Amino acid sequence: MKVTISDVARMAGVSTATVSHTINNTRYVSGETKEKVYQAIAELGYTPDASARSFRTGKKKTVGFIVPDISNKFFGTIIEAVENYLSAHSYHLIIANTKEDAQREENNIRLLSAGLVDGLLVASTMEDFQRFDQLIPAGFPVVLVDRTFDVKKYSSICVSNFQPIYRSVCRLAAKGAKRIGIVGGLPRLSSTKERISAYREAMTDCGLPVEDDLIRYGNSMENSVQSCLDELLEQRCDAIVVCQGLMASETIIYLHQKGIQLARDIDLVSFVDYDSNFYELYSGQMDCIVQPAEELGKAAGEQILSRIENPDAPVFEKVLTSAYRPYDNPAGWAGKK
Repeated sequence: MKVTISDVARMAGVSTATVSHTINNTRYVSGETKEKVYQAIAELGYTPDASARSFRTGKKKTVGFIVPDISNKFFGTIIEAVENYLSAHSYHLIIANTKEDAQREENNIRLLSAGLVDGLLVASTMEDFQRFDQLIPAGFPVVLVDRTFDVKKYSSICVSNFQPIYRSVCRLAAKGAKRIGIVGGLPRLSSTKERISAYREAMTDCGLPVEDDLIRYGNSMENSVQSCLDELLEQRCDAIVVCQGLMASETIIYLHQKGIQLARDIDLVSFVDYDSNFYELYSGQMDCIVQPAEELGKAAGEQILSRIENPDAPVFEKVLTSAYRPYDNPAGWAGKK
């Protein structure tokens, strides 16, 4: 049976009017009472009907952003860009961290979309679109960030890395690499699927066999890449593509600890998700794929405010492209923005 506002009020130990005022921000409610109400909403999985007029009275001037890993500087850069844009337009930002856990994402979507925010930015860790879609109240403004679904029901802002990876693999092959390994993120993510697809296509077009043993998957979180690297080194890889910035920085450190020198013992293609002097130190020893994280965040901020103002507007899809910078052209790094 559908959870009702009375169920929420009963669990929170308050009146239905208090639940309504908490959700709609139409009357002062103490912080302690709000916490009880939102906790009850999360535990019961209560999803108000966003199409109801009573639920649309007044804006909170607040946007929620559900991210998979708040410690990842890629998402940190995006968050900062989003917050800067929203702040300039008198909006606030609430961050929810899922740690790449679909159940945590579900709980956060239910909580935030229950009247706490005017709209949601979501970098989803879910693979099942139906599960995601069922969580979103009808008419609620949502923009997907970095990760998308095959079903294009919601607006999205993402980055295509197909061409940079394809070019990097072909360049490695042209330099004489025969065993090119790759480390992707979680296999279920749209971003990972695109990157592995680009790798497979490039390997085939360059006349190199596509071996499953040369394709490894981390979880995009800290300390997930070392076992992948050990397996690829056992496969005698002479080049490795690491498809995520956090894992790429850990790769550089790990190879250094093992006494493996970049550009001499092994070729590396590293994702660069944010500006960092750390990468600049190695820019003359590895190929870099630089993601436009700041531009991605600004575009996400623009789009969510647009959808809040006009929730019935057609679905909008914006695709940015990463920059590919081979290491034998270090001058290209100096031109980064």
